[in-house]
Amino acid sequence: MKKKFKCEVDCANCAQKLQDALGKLDGVEEVTVNFMTQKLTLTAADERFDEVFEAVVKKAKQIEPDTVITA
Repeated sequence: MKKKFKCEVDCANCAQKLQDALGKLDGVEEVTVNFMTQKLTLTAADERFDEVFEAVVKKAKQIEPDTVITA
């Protein structure tokens, strides 16, 4: 399943740092963080999507505490 979320990040460097770290999480098939559009696109298995999304939000907060991801 592929879904897009609003993702408020402060700069392009922060977006790249998030994308690199989130891509390494278990269950994440593909993730992109776009600073210009303030969007996060996440691809994960349908049956685990909610679990993976929660892990993505948690990890994003650890890396960049000011990041806001809205479902």
